[in-house]
Amino acid sequence: MEGPTRAGRLVGLLILLQMTGSALVNGVLEAPLFGSPGFLVNAAPHFQQIGLAAILGVASEALWLGIAVSVFALAFPKTPRLALGLLALAAVLLAAALAESAGMMSMVSLSDAYGRAEASERPQIEAVRVAVASARNWAHFLAKVMSGATLFLFYAMLYRCSLAPRAIAALGLIAAPLMMLSVGRPLFGYAVLFPMLAPMGLSQLILSLWLLARGFPDEAAPRPA
Repeated sequence: MEGPTRAGRLVGLLILLQMTGSALVNGVLEAPLFGSPGFLVNAAPHFQQIGLAAILGVASEALWLGIAVSVFALAFPKTPRLALGLLALAAVLLAAALAESAGMMSMVSLSDAYGRAEASERPQIEAVRVAVASARNWAHFLAKVMSGATLFLFYAMLYRCSLAPRAIAALGLIAAPLMMLSVGRPLFGYAVLFPMLAPMGLSQLILSLWLLARGFPDEAAPRPA
């Protein structure tokens, strides 16, 4: 049957696009916000780059809706709660991405105001710098924790419905809590442990390549009554 195979390959493609988009946003496009001498100086001259990062960040998280819809028909007959939960978390992630992107653009606006201000006015703008940056940063970390929860639910669905090899699904079920622990550490005053994110990246890459090559198994198709 072409249905499950096609759906699986679509999910694999969406995962690869999501990984690529996230790498571009976090590793390249957002760089002016965090480089020296700080976003008050750097953000406004790079407003187009950061605006692209805001749009691409939202688009990357919106792909979760496509993933959730693609697996819904296959997963709902076997595990309706997981299927509905994945749809709900995908919507929450999109809302969180919008909040984070709005925070990024607020940093650009503050940087623009800083660049236009007279020297006597700049101390007032610098006074609110931490608040504006914190609004974006906490939205970012909370969104990443929710992303880890969504990934855990997704891999639980793959495992429960046999939509991928059990070894790949099990790797994802281990990697997702590690990711949540890592990106959740700043909420308690600790730094992110980036090595704890590596298993999730590896799991997503392996899964996407497997799905692009094989798709979901034909046995996963709902049987007619």
